[in-house]
Amino acid sequence: MTELGEWAKPVLPGVLVTLRPYSGADGDGAWEMVQDPEGQDLTGTTATFTREQIQEWVESRGTAPERLDLAVVENATGEYAGEAVLNEFDSGRRSANFRIALRGPAWYGRGLGGEATMLMARHAFESIGLESMVLEVRADNVRAIRAYEKAGFVETGRSEDEGATWVDMELAAADWRARQ
Repeated sequence: MTELGEWAKPVLPGVLVTLRPYSGADGDGAWEMVQDPEGQDLTGTTATFTREQIQEWVESRGTAPERLDLAVVENATGEYAGEAVLNEFDSGRRSANFRIALRGPAWYGRGLGGEATMLMARHAFESIGLESMVLEVRADNVRAIRAYEKAGFVETGRSEDEGATWVDMELAAADWRARQ
């Protein structure tokens, strides 16, 4: 794998969603996503952002090194539904953190996040050459945990932080390949 080429920003088509590089037009959807109280609560997000900060962030995703930030677009409507991200790359372990966020409650429970997770896992293991994807999810985010388990993630530990219990999960490339 080439050090920079592996982090190319692809288009990953699926049945329900397509993952694609961010564009400046995604700013409104990303802004709505970071304003969603339920999403912020489930992800433990306490930071506040300005509309300008979100637009700058969206526009910077195409050149972000050693990470992959892709917009999740619902195929049926063409609308921005959220994001799927590989970040915190560990070159020694050939591992990256995975996170996904959907735009708000209207986008939850429709299978969009599950398919986006599977598309990102396929890309991570087949194209980037990662050996594992890891994540941390709040223990009370049952919907997300169920989706991660369906994709093949397994619990590897738990921790407490500011009164919340967090579940550490991992999806190993070998386990993912065995399920294909």
